[in-house]
Amino acid sequence: MGEQNYGIDTKVAESVAREIKTVQELGVEIAIVVGGGNIFRGVSKSAGNMNRGSADYIGMLATVMNAVVLQDALEKLDVFTRVMSAIDIPQLAEPFIRRRAERHLEKQRVVIFAAGTGNPYFTTDSAAALRALEVEAEVILKATKVDGIYSADPNVFPDAERYDKITYQEVLENQLKVMDASAISLCMDNNLPIMVFNMKESGNIIKAVCGDLTIGTMVVLEGQKQVAK
Repeated sequence: MGEQNYGIDTKVAESVAREIKTVQELGVEIAIVVGGGNIFRGVSKSAGNMNRGSADYIGMLATVMNAVVLQDALEKLDVFTRVMSAIDIPQLAEPFIRRRAERHLEKQRVVIFAAGTGNPYFTTDSAAALRALEVEAEVILKATKVDGIYSADPNVFPDAERYDKITYQEVLENQLKVMDASAISLCMDNNLPIMVFNMKESGNIIKAVCGDLTIGTMVVLEGQKQVAK
């Protein structure tokens, strides 16, 4: 969305694509789950009094549009990609098949997962956790507009504490709105670490991939948090 109030800023897509290309050149296998909030959110004022299921499906279609935009930006940089959708749209994307996704990753293609889980009432966060586990990812990098997880909204409470590391349980108990509870629980049950960082800062994507913990917050199990200290 960039500085716009709505829609797609192709310059932002190009900027993200350039960082992804830099990461790919390191030999890292990259799978990306895209959201659709710049176009439509199922749980928002824009949905009005729509049926929740219908609104969520519209949100899933918005993620497909964003996936195609990102694919176009990457391929302009000569990065081979595949869009895989949880909703069957053969003219735009392959259907999601786990083994096929793994094969694309092995061939160093950037795989973009669209349409969430394909089911209403599940967020993009849940889709990210699910897909990450299915392709046996090492970490989820939650690229967002804040530089980590805070004890409260830093825009409202300037003295809010930013965490370098925090446990899944602490996120759930304190109801910190970094990801929805079902996604956090899924990651906790499978010991899949989450790193939350600000993607608006140029260079942060590659820093996150290289394990620079100064740019965000890592969510881990209790024991791992103690070891990391």
